[in-house]
Amino acid sequence: MRRVVATGTFDILHPGHLYYLEESRRYGDELYVIVARDRNVRHKPRPVLPEDQRVKMVACLKPVDHAVLGDLHDMFKPIEEIRPAVITFGFNQHFNEEKIRAELQKRDLSAELVRIGSYRGDRYCSSSEIVRQVIARHTDGKEDVPGDIFEK
Repeated sequence: MRRVVATGTFDILHPGHLYYLEESRRYGDELYVIVARDRNVRHKPRPVLPEDQRVKMVACLKPVDHAVLGDLHDMFKPIEEIRPAVITFGFNQHFNEEKIRAELQKRDLSAELVRIGSYRGDRYCSSSEIVRQVIARHTDGKEDVPGDIFEK
């Protein structure tokens, strides 16, 4: 059984997320998705949806065999448990692949690292852009948007 791991925040699911997971699934027989913990999301705006809701939604997607929350302290702990043959990254995920390889090697793990390209198609393929549109359409520009909604 060839296992694949995909990772992400998966806040406000959109067609880009589905594309990433469908493409990831093509690399193996079983797709595990590690959903980022609320507390661990520091590289972009904090998620709108709580982690328990995000992992439930991801688990319901057709390409996904298993969805789990990431570890609060060690992002490699679920990788050690799953032992995938392939780890995929989205086109906009900012992982240093050389550092990932070094850490995998240190833990006696070997996995092919694959960068999935961007999805071109539907207009709204960014959770942040979806949030911006919701605010713009529901405030008619009459209300101030809280400054922290888009901050890390």
